[in-house]
Amino acid sequence: MQPPTYYQRAPGDVPSAVRNLLLSLKQLQDILKHWSAGQATEAQVSDVYVQIGTDFNATVHAFTYHKIDISDLHSIPKDLRAVLEQCLGEDPSPQVLAVFMPQVRQVLHRLLRGLQLRQDAWRAVGGQAPIIPYDSR
Repeated sequence: MQPPTYYQRAPGDVPSAVRNLLLSLKQLQDILKHWSAGQATEAQVSDVYVQIGTDFNATVHAFTYHKIDISDLHSIPKDLRAVLEQCLGEDPSPQVLAVFMPQVRQVLHRLLRGLQLRQDAWRAVGGQAPIIPYDSR
């Protein structure tokens, strides 16, 4: 599995911070599929989760730099961790992943929706590039 390409960002570079976060979230979904097939370890899933935390914090700081409040999203890493701990507490299998993936997607959807809701605030501070790229795959 090829690691995602991360983008260097300056303080307050919201689009790059969000892009990196989206790449990490995609990597999580991929590594969970590999884990369920016995092709990735719990430690590898944990490493991706840590990267999500790093990218989430960078995203929070980028929004904060522009005084855009995203405090309603602060529970996302904790919520994601809770689901991952439950999932990884089971033996890896596609069936286990099928049970927990809807919860993972629900947390990710909340995050994406929360970021989308900041689009107007981002434009109000002069942001030109969209927060969430049109093709976030």
